[in-house]
Amino acid sequence: MTSALFKPIKLRELIVPNRIMVSPMCQYSAADGNAGDWHLIHLGQLALGGVGLLCIEATAVEAVGRITPSCLGLYSDDNEAALRRLLAALRRHADTPLAIQLAHAGRKASSHTPWDGGKLIAPGAGGWEPIAPSALPFSPTEAAPREMNAADLTRVRDAFVKAAQRAARLGLDAIELHAAHGYLLHEFLSPLSNQRSDSYGGSLENRMRFPLEVFAAVRKVWPQAKPLGVRISASDWIEGGWDLAQSIEFARRLKTLGCDWIDASSGGLAPGQKITLGPGYQVQFAEAIRRETGIPTIAVGLITEPKQAEDIVVSGRADMVALARGLLYEPHWAWRAAAELGGEVRAPKQYWRAPPRGAEAIFRDAKIGQR
Repeated sequence: MTSALFKPIKLRELIVPNRIMVSPMCQYSAADGNAGDWHLIHLGQLALGGVGLLCIEATAVEAVGRITPSCLGLYSDDNEAALRRLLAALRRHADTPLAIQLAHAGRKASSHTPWDGGKLIAPGAGGWEPIAPSALPFSPTEAAPREMNAADLTRVRDAFVKAAQRAARLGLDAIELHAAHGYLLHEFLSPLSNQRSDSYGGSLENRMRFPLEVFAAVRKVWPQAKPLGVRISASDWIEGGWDLAQSIEFARRLKTLGCDWIDASSGGLAPGQKITLGPGYQVQFAEAIRRETGIPTIAVGLITEPKQAEDIVVSGRADMVALARGLLYEPHWAWRAAAELGGEVRAPKQYWRAPPRGAEAIFRDAKIGQR
C-alpha cells in the first residue's frame, strides 16, 4: 500500500514530491541580515534529507523587522547576493523545492538571541525602536513599541513586496508569509495587541485589513505559477484573544485572494498564554481550517513519529506536516519514515549505500555497483 505521506502534492505549478516540510527555523546567525556559512551547513543537511519542501527561516523584510540583530534579511542587495550564493550551493547538490518565510517582528523586534536571554535591546545598547499596531509592549517589563502611522503601514507593505520581488529573482519556489507567533501581522490580527481606533483596528474586519493588504500586494508581484502560503497562530491561548473561529474567517479571506496553504501553528503573542502541550497538539487547528474552508493546510507541533504523520495525512486532518526540532535532531527523519511506511525519497548518490539491509528501496533510482 502506498504511503499517503509520500504521495506528491501539487501547489499551483509546483510539484512537492512528498508531504513533509521543513518548518522555517530561526538560526540567529546572520551578519547584517546576510546568510553565511552556518546557513549553508544547516540548510544543506536538511536539503539532502529527503523532505518534500524546505522553508528557509523567518526572513525580515526590513532591518527594523528583524527579531534580533543576527536575524536573516531580504531587504538589501547584500542580503540578496548572500542568499543567491547559498541557493546556488544548495541546488548544485539537491533538488528539494525551496521556500522562504517573509516576516516582520513588530513589537518583538530588537531582541537578544534566545541563548542571550531573548529580552528587548534598548536603542542605546545596540537595538532600535520596534514598531507595532499599538503602543503595547510584549512584556510589561519592556518599553512600549511605537504605534505605526500611515507612512509606516505603506513602508512595511512595500517592504514585503520588495522582498517578494527579490525572492522571485532568486528563483525560490514558494513564499510563506509569517502571520504567527506574535510578530507584526499576528499583532494586527489579535485584539490583545491591536487596539487601534482607525480602520486597521477594532472589528475583525479591520484587524484583518493590513495582513490581507500585505498578502494581496505580495500575490500581485509573486509569479502566478508559484504558491504563496501563510503561517498563522490559530489561537493566542489567552481568553479574549485571537482564536480558531477568527482564524477560519481569516483563512476564507486569504483563499479568495489566492492563498495556497495555511500553516497552522499557535501562540507566541504574549507571555500570559496557557498551552497544554502534547503530541500533535496543534493538528486540531489545521484540521478545522481545512474542513471549514477547503484550503490546503500544514499541520505542525510535536509531530515526531512517521506513523503519527502518516495518520494525519491519510485521515485528511491536514495535507502536509511540518517538522522543526525533530529534523534538527534527525535530519534524515524522512529516510526513516520512508523505511517504516514503504515510501521513497530522493538522496544524493554519495549516500546510496546508507540504508540498512532490507530498506534499500527507499532511495528512488539508486543503482549501486560493486568494486
